[in-house]
Amino acid sequence: MDEQWQDPAAPSDTARAREPDAAPVPDEVAHLGRDDAHRDSRGGGDTRIRIQQVARELFAEQGYDKTSLREIAGRLDVTKAALYYHFKSKEDIVRSLVEDYFGQIDALIAWARTQPRTAPTRREIMRRYVAIVAEGSEVFRMLQQNQAAVNSLAAAKGRGELFRERMSALIEQFTEPDASADDRLRAAMALGGVSVGWMLFADQVADRGKLSAAVLSIACDLVGASPESSAERVAHP
Repeated sequence: MDEQWQDPAAPSDTARAREPDAAPVPDEVAHLGRDDAHRDSRGGGDTRIRIQQVARELFAEQGYDKTSLREIAGRLDVTKAALYYHFKSKEDIVRSLVEDYFGQIDALIAWARTQPRTAPTRREIMRRYVAIVAEGSEVFRMLQQNQAAVNSLAAAKGRGELFRERMSALIEQFTEPDASADDRLRAAMALGGVSVGWMLFADQVADRGKLSAAVLSIACDLVGASPESSAERVAHP
């Protein structure tokens, strides 16, 4: 276990509990955080991902407002200094979860724009999108459970517009430039259906692999993407 940092001038536990998570980080704390992060990287771990996972679990279990950075550090069994090295506040953690999700979609859009506009390409785009949604579903479940708290955060202000921009970019990959409103609507419903279908049924099935295959099949039907065949297959990078 990492040695717990103890400031001789630290306030009592009661006073500490009232401290805001985003309080300024002393230089000596930041230095200890860098040391802890360095030790973690040498051990092959990824502290940032572990912090995100534990924070997501605690936010889901007891709510965003009732979770402190100290509790997150405690469950991780790391110093609070190590946690501060990666995230200065709970809002930073939530922001990072959303940014990571958007980053995956951005990478998918960038890849899709380099591919031929064929049915197998559309199927591969949808396959990758289903995988992104499945991986990020716990994040959005947590956001939904803590709507009142997280929607008031500064980072939430432009989230809806950022999401619409990415959905519009994906719709363009499933339709032709002169596509009709009906075709664009089918693509939008396919993308929206992936998220809704996964969120509603992920906890109701024994085999999520089968759910993923069913979601992919239905979504591909909506965008006119034929199943992959040995004769025409998109190469995976």
